[in-house]
Amino acid sequence: MSEHPANRPAPQLGRRELLGYTAAFGAGVLANQARGQSASAQETKKQPVRRGAPKQYAMKKSINLWAFPYPQQWSLQECFELAKDAGFDGVEINFDLEGEFSAQSTDAQIQEIGRMAQKAGVAISGVCSFLFWPYAFSNNDPQKRQKGVELAVRMTEAARLLQTENVLVVPGAVYIPWLKEEEPVPNDVCDRRAREAVRKIIPAAEKAGVSLNIENIFANGYLFSPQEMVEFVDSFQSDRVKIHFDTGNIMEYQFPEHWIPILGKRIQNIHFKEWDKRTHEFNLHTFRTLLDGTTNWPAVIEALDKIEYRGYLTFEYFHPFNHYPEALVYQSSDALDWMLGRKT
Repeated sequence: MSEHPANRPAPQLGRRELLGYTAAFGAGVLANQARGQSASAQETKKQPVRRGAPKQYAMKKSINLWAFPYPQQWSLQECFELAKDAGFDGVEINFDLEGEFSAQSTDAQIQEIGRMAQKAGVAISGVCSFLFWPYAFSNNDPQKRQKGVELAVRMTEAARLLQTENVLVVPGAVYIPWLKEEEPVPNDVCDRRAREAVRKIIPAAEKAGVSLNIENIFANGYLFSPQEMVEFVDSFQSDRVKIHFDTGNIMEYQFPEHWIPILGKRIQNIHFKEWDKRTHEFNLHTFRTLLDGTTNWPAVIEALDKIEYRGYLTFEYFHPFNHYPEALVYQSSDALDWMLGRKT
């Protein structure tokens, strides 16, 4: 089938033809031809330039289990298998009061979870938990504080059984936006209680051979700056107390690429959360999918590379998609590939 004439490119006139047309019709022909060539060149310039990361970065991709419809729709095994299929190296799992991975789980049951992940081809990148909020180390109720310490100790044991070295620790809270029934705690009291609690857990971490990674939250009204985080972590003089750095938790007012050089080698594990500074509300639902925000990801990745971070970058998201939840998993993996220079 021949090409429709309207779709064919305009013919370019040669020198002899141009001279002939000019003699017959005047210099306007030359001007029109030149304008046509100039417009064509401008159209070529307008073509988007596709750029990837400047190089490949040796960091690992992970995803938190909260991004999956688990356990309502999918089994833990299905989550592991999908994470592997999407290209993730690890999955961060969440410790609860009840359920498959919880305070009720036996050692054997926890080990089986580790074997399940291994069989699927993914590592357990770390242990996370929402329990640090209702049982905060800084809670005004001493029984809740004690419960929080006991749960954290069990998390260190669970991490050992799962063969992961990472336990995320929320050190305390002056205020908890998503648990408004909890009373605010004075800043100095919060600080004292947080330090006391972490000191109690260090022996369990040493025995288990895992790291207690202190997370920066910001919304909890505690440890607002990288300098405060450094002082808090260094005060324990223990190689078992490190930092779990979260990019999104500080983005409302600060910038993760500014924190990373100051925290340096103390960073043991990381959450990647997207934030948009054009948003004027903060809650657990305002975080966005990766790349759909204002985080300067190239600067963040480069800052991590400069401190020679080679651990997991864990996408944390608190609500799986209502429809086609697989899409969030694959989309997040793809975004991390672009960040890490695996795609160009």
